[in-house]
Amino acid sequence: MSTPDTQSAEPSPAERYRAYRARTAGNGPALLDFQTLYDFELDGFQIEACRALEGGSGVLVAAPTGSGKTLVGEFAVHLALLGGGKCFYTTPIKALSNQKYADLVRRYGPEKVGLLTGDNSVNGDAPIVVMTTEVLRNMLYAGSQTLAGLAFVVMDEVHYLADRFRGAVWEEVIIHVPESVRIVALSATVSNAEEFGEWLQEVRGDTAVIVDEVRPVPLFQHMMVGTRLYDLFVEQGRGEGRKARLNPQLTRMAVEEVRRNKVNQGRRTGRRRQARPQRYRPPLRADVIERLERAGLLPAITFIFSRNGCDAAVLQCLHAGLRLTSREESEEIRAHVELRTADLDPADLHVLGYHDFLSALERGIAAHHAGMLPTFKEIVEELFTRGLIKAVFATETLALGINMPARTVVIEKLDKWNGEAHVDLTPGEYTQLTGRAGRRGIDVEGHAVVIWGPSVEPASLAGLAGARTYPLNSSFRPSYNMAVNLVGAVGFERARNLLEQSFAQFQADRAVVGLARQVRKNEEALAGYAEAATCHLGDFMEYAALRRRLSDREAELARERSQSRRAEAARSLEHLRPGDVILVPSGRRSGLAVVLDPGLGRRSDGAAPLVLTAGASVQRLSIHDFPRPVEPVDRIRVPKSFSPRNPQMRRDLASTLRNKVSDDTRDRRRVRDTPAGDDAEIARLRAELRAHPVHGCDQREDHARWAERYFRLERDTELLRRRVEGRSQVIARTFDRVCGVLQQLGYLDGEDVTDEGRRLGRIYNELDLLTAESLREGLWEKLDHAELAACVSALVYESRQPDDASAPRVPGGAAQDALAGMIRLWGELDAVEKDNQVSFLREPDLGFAWTAYRWAKGDELDEVLLDGDMTAGDFVRAVKQLLDLLGQVADAAEPNSHIRKTARRAMDAMRRGVVAYTSVT
Repeated sequence: MSTPDTQSAEPSPAERYRAYRARTAGNGPALLDFQTLYDFELDGFQIEACRALEGGSGVLVAAPTGSGKTLVGEFAVHLALLGGGKCFYTTPIKALSNQKYADLVRRYGPEKVGLLTGDNSVNGDAPIVVMTTEVLRNMLYAGSQTLAGLAFVVMDEVHYLADRFRGAVWEEVIIHVPESVRIVALSATVSNAEEFGEWLQEVRGDTAVIVDEVRPVPLFQHMMVGTRLYDLFVEQGRGEGRKARLNPQLTRMAVEEVRRNKVNQGRRTGRRRQARPQRYRPPLRADVIERLERAGLLPAITFIFSRNGCDAAVLQCLHAGLRLTSREESEEIRAHVELRTADLDPADLHVLGYHDFLSALERGIAAHHAGMLPTFKEIVEELFTRGLIKAVFATETLALGINMPARTVVIEKLDKWNGEAHVDLTPGEYTQLTGRAGRRGIDVEGHAVVIWGPSVEPASLAGLAGARTYPLNSSFRPSYNMAVNLVGAVGFERARNLLEQSFAQFQADRAVVGLARQVRKNEEALAGYAEAATCHLGDFMEYAALRRRLSDREAELARERSQSRRAEAARSLEHLRPGDVILVPSGRRSGLAVVLDPGLGRRSDGAAPLVLTAGASVQRLSIHDFPRPVEPVDRIRVPKSFSPRNPQMRRDLASTLRNKVSDDTRDRRRVRDTPAGDDAEIARLRAELRAHPVHGCDQREDHARWAERYFRLERDTELLRRRVEGRSQVIARTFDRVCGVLQQLGYLDGEDVTDEGRRLGRIYNELDLLTAESLREGLWEKLDHAELAACVSALVYESRQPDDASAPRVPGGAAQDALAGMIRLWGELDAVEKDNQVSFLREPDLGFAWTAYRWAKGDELDEVLLDGDMTAGDFVRAVKQLLDLLGQVADAAEPNSHIRKTARRAMDAMRRGVVAYTSVT
């Protein structure tokens, strides 16, 4: 590991005082007061952002994970309280909201702080309210009275707007929050922070952009080969000329490890040349943790991109007898866990694997992933922050905002499954994960360790670790709910104009600027080419256009002839029989061959005959080997006992083939092409060319070369124009199409929102339109509360199972009929979307219907989880999402209607046990 620079002499008290006065000279009274709340000095970027806020500006702060960005958000809270106003602190996930709520309660007391998430509603009228971003979006559309007096909105983790599923909410809030409210946007380091800041200035007014790329705790990068730990970089040179380069020793060791694995593969089989490759076995996880412990690099978070992998890692460490805690620490852990789980049913604890969970915790080991019960995850976070848990195996969700830093971050693989394919980690994802390494105020340095494997090149890792290209790209697009709410609030034209203020359109317009500039350059060049092609005998560009039309027609005829020959060739292959001798016309398989098997029905694109060539080689041919039809030139008998696998039989049959068919009997007839001159259009164009005034110009071919350049550039320019047109007003055009769907279905009537449209405006869900249509069609009118829960679950649940998994179990009777009606409705809506060139609605997922039905019926947790094959965390999250939508359905239904009563009864029935438990009090 490279050594840090030697520290200079300690400054005197007088020098420290002068430095402090210089740093705080520009601070206003609010900032000076705020600084007294902390026992450490603020960093430069924090002071700069706080000064901008106190000066009346909004701010965008982009800084590394763990650098203290949230302090700027806390200063906004401080300013709001000083001014008698309100501050809303928004986060992307409920866990982060709960954490921030607890932090602010400790500072300001429970009477001044509220919490609004999908699960909790605590003191919502307080001057400080922590909430998920969706809650604020819903308040804005509903015109909530809670917005009165709002002075600041803190948007923590604002880079979440790039999320393709939820990112649009951040832009909705930024655009629609009242002009008097100042935005405090806190983002991880992104490479286009200035671009994002320019957009904020355009839509929100004066916004200071503060970018800080210096980690508060230096990060050292390593690679573990086996159980040997190597620095990724070594430093060369001295002073200002010192540079970091890839560690050559690491490169050598990685090469040797690959060679050693290959040698071991051969030894295991005893036949090195025919050895089956053995799967590489990475170091045992317990060995990795013990190696880190010896190096003084615990506590550590090991990122494993699999929930099962995280659980398996904990079990591996337990089976290896790994213990990272003292007896006193184990006792403290047990006491904390028992206190936090005291309100949970003992029977449920057994089902949730509580005893194994506690056993691992007492040893200082834990997993952390979305499949765990939220309470268990919170316990892990609390114990890890207190330094009692030393090794956590986590999925990447832990890196999203939760304040849980470690001394070391371990990454097992540099690729992950994204739901569709294995993809490499991006520089932004790598930075987000390693951002957890290094605890400010505790560690002098943080460490990132990547486990070496045959697919991990040290040079590739160095490029990933050193990359600084992770731009923030908008994922914004209008939704049905957004459209009816906007049109209802401000009218169609104003809504359309508001959407054109989105960051998505801002980025599209910026891209258009460069394209438009290129179009202008091309148009200037086209004028020059046209001038160069000028002929004194007449309009040469007109003549060149005739030549081009003639060339295009000839090419068209050639394609038609080729397609015709291909079709004839495909038909001719279907008539081949075993023993037919054919001539393969071209390619590496050209020459005589005898058909062994016609190969009918083997391929979707036609017959694929199996043949023996004159060289005794067996080949499977296809339509691509025959540019023209094939006809047998002779026949020979193929013995019934013939085996293509027998070399002697192949040689004998090939000899018969060569002797039977001599060179002078080989059929080399070709299909006669229809002359181009037989085409009337070509004859007419050639006549026009000969009659044109410039046809006789002695410089005709020189002019033609300039004209050809003109036409090539004109084609390229037209493509650029189409790209410009496609990106211009792209959001507004999508909005028009969304409104087209709503007009067709009766949710909009011109610029007016209908009663059905207002109902849709109260449904905030990915399948908002299908939910509203199901209500309108009365599909749920005859259902009881459990059946309604089963049906509504199909609108929120998304299975982790593959598409080809077996059909899920669903309740019978009325619920089954209603689910079938929902599928039918989705198909009708999908057709309407296709007519309007949009595609927003996925098919309802029935994977949770049976589980939701049983839980609403009152069945026990162990039976429900076992029958549904679900983890506790997935179950609780799915039920809470279902409760959220059931609440929206109840609010959207007619007052005193059967649906409203049934939805609320379903909510009451499902809000029990582990679902009802919350750590927020």
